[in-house]
Amino acid sequence: MPPPLDPTDLYAADRPGKLSPVVKDFTPRVYVPNTLSDTVSVIDPKTFKVIKTIPVGHQPQHVVPSWDLKTLWVNNDLGNTLTPIDAATGRVGRPVDVHDPYNLYFTPDGKHAVVMASKDRQLVFRDAHTMRVKKTVPVSCAGVNHADFSPDGRYFIVSCEFSGELLKVDTARMKVVGQQKLPMRGAMPQDVKISPDGKTWYIADMTADGLWVLDGDAFTRPRLLHTGKGAHGLYVSRDSRHLFISNRGEGSIGVLSFDTGKLVRRWRIPGGGSPDMGGMSSDGRMLWLSGRYNSEVYAIDTRDWRLKARIPVGGGPHGLAVYPQPGRYSLGHTGVFR
Repeated sequence: MPPPLDPTDLYAADRPGKLSPVVKDFTPRVYVPNTLSDTVSVIDPKTFKVIKTIPVGHQPQHVVPSWDLKTLWVNNDLGNTLTPIDAATGRVGRPVDVHDPYNLYFTPDGKHAVVMASKDRQLVFRDAHTMRVKKTVPVSCAGVNHADFSPDGRYFIVSCEFSGELLKVDTARMKVVGQQKLPMRGAMPQDVKISPDGKTWYIADMTADGLWVLDGDAFTRPRLLHTGKGAHGLYVSRDSRHLFISNRGEGSIGVLSFDTGKLVRRWRIPGGGSPDMGGMSSDGRMLWLSGRYNSEVYAIDTRDWRLKARIPVGGGPHGLAVYPQPGRYSLGHTGVFR
């Protein structure tokens, strides 16, 4: 894998405006998969208006930037396809047959895509470009959904939503090397994010109403940090100082300090909402989140914590992607860049 620009900060390549030559001329857009409408809403972030609605496959869950930053893959979970969107032109390509693509990641060397086949109970390693299957890894947990990679890329941690478990997967061997049940009955882990120094993992949990704090190397029992009801999505600020947490169950955003490991702010969306998945603008000034149960998207100014826009979209908006973003390559999901 390409080594981190700064060994003390995994997100050093994600600074404001630090766009790769591959994407520097791309027109900024926000791509919103609407799971109940089988469409993707395309938003102009300057006007806060939907400028296009793209029909896609059945139940699109996430829009995922490819490792080489050129393609946006729409994960049509129940449609068993990936719809490619050319990130430079916005043109929609021919769907690719991929079974149960709930979510999608890429190994740090750019060779393989990893399909989170939630209903199939599988991690499916595919060629990152052709999407041909290279290896299928059955898992004994239920609901594999989110992941993140270690600083050296040798392993990744996976959350299993429906059985309340975590997996540790050896990247090169494509093999599960660790598995544990979270220490709370009914746990429902969601998004996974590693700290800038690469030492601490945070796993959002909707029923635990907070984050599990994990030592990924040791893979020992994690501790729980309460952050808000229905903790769901995790996003690193462009200066690598804070982690933004979408609390879907209470319509709030939590702000965690990486320096102290403590919650420093909890901001509620005026009028309520259901903030889910999303991403940061390239300059780091705007946090974009889908409103899963409100058929809307929130644009939140992180400088003064004001809601800049509430944009109507299709039904069940989920894993939206803000594009382009800084970074040398994508590890997947709605935009995990290194």
